[in-house]
Amino acid sequence: MEVSEKDVLVFGSGISGIGAVKLLEKHGAKVVLYDGNEKLDKEEIRAKLQKDSKAEIVTGEFPQELLGRIKIAVLSPGVPTDLLAVEAMKERGILVTGEVELAYEFGKGDVLAITGTNGKTTTTALLGEIMKAYQDEVFVVGNIGNPYTAAADEMTDKSVAVAEMSSFQLETVLTFRPRVSAILNFTPDHLNRHHTMENYVNAKKNIAKNQTASDYCILNYEDARTREFGENIAAKVLYFSSRRKIEQGIYLDDGKIIFKYPDEVEVCRVDELKLLGLHNYENYMAAIAMAAVYGVPFDIIRKAAKDFQGVEHRIEYVTEKKGVAYYNDSKGTNPDAAIKGIQAMNRKTVLIGGGYDKDSDYREWIQSFDGKVKKLILLGQTKEKIADAARKCGFHDYVLVDTFEEAVLLAAKTACDGEAVLLSPACASWGMFPNYEVRGRVFKEIVNSL
Repeated sequence: MEVSEKDVLVFGSGISGIGAVKLLEKHGAKVVLYDGNEKLDKEEIRAKLQKDSKAEIVTGEFPQELLGRIKIAVLSPGVPTDLLAVEAMKERGILVTGEVELAYEFGKGDVLAITGTNGKTTTTALLGEIMKAYQDEVFVVGNIGNPYTAAADEMTDKSVAVAEMSSFQLETVLTFRPRVSAILNFTPDHLNRHHTMENYVNAKKNIAKNQTASDYCILNYEDARTREFGENIAAKVLYFSSRRKIEQGIYLDDGKIIFKYPDEVEVCRVDELKLLGLHNYENYMAAIAMAAVYGVPFDIIRKAAKDFQGVEHRIEYVTEKKGVAYYNDSKGTNPDAAIKGIQAMNRKTVLIGGGYDKDSDYREWIQSFDGKVKKLILLGQTKEKIADAARKCGFHDYVLVDTFEEAVLLAAKTACDGEAVLLSPACASWGMFPNYEVRGRVFKEIVNSL
């Protein structure tokens, strides 16, 4: 992608957009940074850019005159591809792409990329630790919180980028080609953005669309959609399974993780690992398989896997107060992820849920409570919708509150010695918090101040 002296639009002024502007200007582009939020302070946006930035900053209604100037548009992940302004760009023949494609164009070395509805942050973080133990130049980037564009210019031919990819990021890839990819699972999420499950799944499948027979794709054998996908791609496919032995791939057998390709290797026992739960064992298997096919020796993989402590905001133990254990699962931003949070609890639990509405169905989440949930405390845009789902499922131990602090304090008051309080919202944080990380940290601050 040649950008020097070209007029390039960066759509969105979040961390991905800021990273894109910096990378583009380093390579000689004339950048217009646009954000539809007219309330944003342009000087505050400019303060995030490099001091010598010449980027033009535009906010509010999209200026139609830009369509006659720009040659390339780089969309931040949060920008829907079906906006009228984006459709107009495509009609004008403007190259519309995204932050990931831009970073891939200018980055060097190999890419190991992970997507899936749930588990991708844990898998990415673990694979990052394994790769760091194996070689010097490792960049953990993408949806995990470190923009790919911010690291691209530091990469060399010896680098490895371990990238967490969301459906939003994968929607706009053109030539992006990981050396090893993984799709962990497909469950309904972000349907307010993608409109249909098919669109959502197709966006995630883009992770492997440019892979060839010299590349690898690691897929979940127990997910019907990923299993079927593996039969129709060019990359070499290895499956992981938590329920059965498989001929080629990695699987769980009597508490042991076994890698078989072509020889059989016992990697470790799950009771040697620090993270609990079947979903986490699947994350371990995906990361281990990715590292193994890349050529990392098993002694390095084994040690890194055993040492791995997990990630912040994913069923994270916070503290114990008056015999009540507090867990931060703020990353449980959809019902399927939140189901994993409940399944990990081994005691009666006061559950805090609710937030931004992504058009999710909450019935399966309510049905997963399995007698564990003592009280469900609901807040945010979805509280009435979830309460309605709870009633229909025969669960009536819920209460609606107005603020996040009120929810945490009520949970602390409700839980008794020997019980737990779990923040696992089954919803995004938008509207109340900028992201799930801030929500999780505020939860921990309130809990630690009790």
